[in-house]
Amino acid sequence: MAQYMYMIFGDESEMANVTKEDWALMLKAHNEFAEQVAKLGGTITNGDALAPTAVATTVRGQSTGSPSVTDGPFVETKEALGGFYVIDAKDLDEAIAFAKISPTNGGVEVRPVVDTVGG
Repeated sequence: MAQYMYMIFGDESEMANVTKEDWALMLKAHNEFAEQVAKLGGTITNGDALAPTAVATTVRGQSTGSPSVTDGPFVETKEALGGFYVIDAKDLDEAIAFAKISPTNGGVEVRPVVDTVGG
C-alpha cells in the first residue's frame, strides 16, 4: 500500500452561512465516504477540516535566516484548501477512484506521500 494526500479545495464563501444542520450533513457525507473507502480496500489514516484562510499565517524565507510572517495565505485564489485526508491505497488508480467519490463541491488534488523513512 502507498499513502496519498488528498487536498480538498473549495470556495470558502460557500461556508460563510453554513448552519448546524448543513454541517451535520457534511460530516455525515464524510463519514459515509470513510466507510466506502474501507469497503473498497483503502484506509484513511488521517484527515480533517481546516479553518478558513482568513485566520491563516504564512511564514516564508526560512533559509534566509530572517523569515517573514504575514497574515493570510500567500496568494489569493477563489478556491482554498479546506481539508485533507491521508489515505492508504494500493496504487494511484485506486487513489483516484477514492477521490472520485469524495464528498466535495470543489476539487481534490491527489499526491503520493514520499516515503522519507525508506520502508
